[in-house]
Amino acid sequence: MSNKYFKFEIIKEDKRTKARLGILHTPHGDIPTPIYMPVGTQATVKGLAPGELHDMDAKIILSNTYHLFLRPGQEIVRKAGGLHTFMNWDRPILTDSGGFQVFSLSDLRKINEDGVMFASHIDGSRRFMSPEISMQVQQDLGSDIAMVFDECSPYPCDHKRAEEAMHRTHRWAKRCKEYHTREDQALFGIVQGAFYEDLRIESAKTLADMDFIGYGIGGLSVGEPKPMMYELLDALEEHMPREKPRYLMGVGSPDCLVEGVLRGIDMFDCVLATRIGRNGTCFTSTGRLVVRNAKYAEDYTPIEEGCDCYACRNFSRAYIRHLIKADEQLGGRLCSIHNLHFLLNLMKKVRKAIEDDCLTEFRNEFFANYNLEGRNF
Repeated sequence: MSNKYFKFEIIKEDKRTKARLGILHTPHGDIPTPIYMPVGTQATVKGLAPGELHDMDAKIILSNTYHLFLRPGQEIVRKAGGLHTFMNWDRPILTDSGGFQVFSLSDLRKINEDGVMFASHIDGSRRFMSPEISMQVQQDLGSDIAMVFDECSPYPCDHKRAEEAMHRTHRWAKRCKEYHTREDQALFGIVQGAFYEDLRIESAKTLADMDFIGYGIGGLSVGEPKPMMYELLDALEEHMPREKPRYLMGVGSPDCLVEGVLRGIDMFDCVLATRIGRNGTCFTSTGRLVVRNAKYAEDYTPIEEGCDCYACRNFSRAYIRHLIKADEQLGGRLCSIHNLHFLLNLMKKVRKAIEDDCLTEFRNEFFANYNLEGRNF
C-alpha cells in the first residue's frame, strides 16, 4: 500500500501465527507496527504533556472528532495551524470519526440516512453529524489518519439491526471517500457487523472493494466476552486486505494486545491505561495492581521491579498510594505514565519477538505470568 504521502511496508510475517512486523510511513513520521496508540481525546492525553509522551517513545496518538467538534470547534484548531500545532505534537495523529461517541454518549439521538441528530453531552444543545461533516472536521483538524463516519451497533444486537447498521456504514463510507480530498491525510474504512461472522466478512469484503488506505475494525470491546472477539478476528483475518494496515479500535488491555497481534492486527488504541491510572490501578507483567489498596501503605518498592518508566525510577508504591488517597493529581499522573509506558514497551517486546521468530514462545511466557482472573477490557 502506498501513495504520495503514505506507505505501509510489511517487513516480516510470523510463520506460526498471523502476526506481521511493519512500518507505516506518514507525513509526520514512521510508525512501527504492531503499535499501541495512546488516546488524547480532547487534544491531550489526559494528565500528560507531549514531552512525556516523547520520552516514552509514543509514535502516534489519537484525538476525538466528536469532542473537538463540540469544543473548541474545528475552526479554532484550523486557525491555529491544525491539531499538531495546536497541541504541540510533531508526530502522527489519528482522529476517529465521532461515530462511536455519537452513539454511546448521547441518549437523545435520531438517525437517518443523512446522518445523526444528537444532544451534546456538554450542554444538551442539538447538533448534527454526517459523513461529510465528519470528513470536513477531520480535514480541518489535519490529522495524519482520518476514519470514516460509521454506525456502531450495540451489544447485544439482533442480526437485522446489525445488518441495517452495517449497510448504512457502507453507504456512509462511500460518501466519506467521495467527500474526502486531503491528500496528506489517509482515510481508513471501518468494518462493522456486530457479533455476526457473516456480516463481518461481508463488511470486510465490501470495504476492501472501496480500496481505503487502511481498515479499522469497530464495534468490539463493548461488553462482549473476549473469546467472542477473538473468534471474530480469526474469521476476519483472511478477508482483510493483506497489504493494508489493520486497526482494532478501542482495544488496549495487555492481554488483548498480545492476542490481537497473533490475529494479524497492526494498530490498537484504548483510554483504559489513563482511565484506570487516574484511579490508582496499574498494569504489571503479572496483572493489574491496585496501588491505592491499604496493603501498599508501607510498600517502598516501585510499581514494578525492573520497569524504567519515570514513576518506577523515582517513586514507591507507598508514596503513589499516599498521593492517590490525598487526591493529589500527581498520583494519577504517575500511574498513567507507568501504564502507557508498560503498553508501549509491551509492543516493543512483541515486535522484537516477531523479528526473532519467537512470538509464540513470548505469548506463552506472557500468559504464564499474567493473571487474567477478574480482569475486564
